[in-house]
Amino acid sequence: MMSRKRPLGPFEVEAVGLGCMNIHWGYGPALPETEGAALLNEALDLGYDFLDTATIYGLGRNESLIGKALAHRRGEFTLASKCVLGFNDEGRFLDGRPETILKQCDESLARLKTDCIDLYYLHRPDPKVPIEDSVGALAQLVEAGKIQTIGLSEMSADTIRRAHAVHPVAAVQTEYALWTRNPEIAVLDTCAALNVAFVAFSPVGRGFFADTPLNPNTLDEKDLRRLFPRFQGDNWDRNLRLLASTKEVADQIGVTVAQLAIAWTLQRHAHVISIPGTTKSQHLRDNFESRQIELPDAAMAMLDELYVPELVAGPRYAPSFQATVTTEQFPFEPTG
Repeated sequence: MMSRKRPLGPFEVEAVGLGCMNIHWGYGPALPETEGAALLNEALDLGYDFLDTATIYGLGRNESLIGKALAHRRGEFTLASKCVLGFNDEGRFLDGRPETILKQCDESLARLKTDCIDLYYLHRPDPKVPIEDSVGALAQLVEAGKIQTIGLSEMSADTIRRAHAVHPVAAVQTEYALWTRNPEIAVLDTCAALNVAFVAFSPVGRGFFADTPLNPNTLDEKDLRRLFPRFQGDNWDRNLRLLASTKEVADQIGVTVAQLAIAWTLQRHAHVISIPGTTKSQHLRDNFESRQIELPDAAMAMLDELYVPELVAGPRYAPSFQATVTTEQFPFEPTG
């Protein structure tokens, strides 16, 4: 299969990587370890070469699975993980202090069974710690050879520039999809100006962009989507009408709705790398093939017309989630 590489700091990776979160957490029960290991190895067999995990995914189990399942193939992929969001015996916590970041990195290295993480993100901004202090800790880790590059997740353009002034940022990760266009306000342009890769998570709208629509009423009781306004009540019904039109576009081109959504993110900007997650082998294959799909100009225009931000029903996050990020919002979106 033809390569579609894009730059990420000193690396070149396929334009579609694998978000590993939902192997253990987020959208339902965790995969059994043997199935998760098989999925990760299948991803590498297909040609995936960029894997994205985090300390908090499965409370360390996601990193541990990658370490156990792929340590013998470590040279085949660029590895990203994240700190600041952590866990201890009392549960989850947010802590961007340098001493915590240094400790979390050592713990992640042990779980991942590697001596260096290629890309290490601040998972969320800590409002109690200046971004300069947190990035300074990442710079220490680069100097120590424990990480190669640094990244930021869910942060504003201003924060990105402040961080980049302390140490070059290799990548910024934020949700970006047809129905989530907030990075177009400022972050995408800021990344392009600073030569920073933009890593798009949830490009298939947390499963919204599917040929067969989800039924929110049947989601697992711990599924995060039950907390997101777009999957609730009248918002869901209104968004389904957009999805029906989206499927018509996909059918005309001969691709799945998910492939259409991923291909759109890649075609909009040359510095975008997309990291859809999945627990299903067929979706793993379909998602990876998306990097080779070239959408006609007419389809791109139609999708942009369908998904004018004001037409999407409901904000992407409930207020409690929105309070944990500093990504820009449109003027019509609720702020609290």
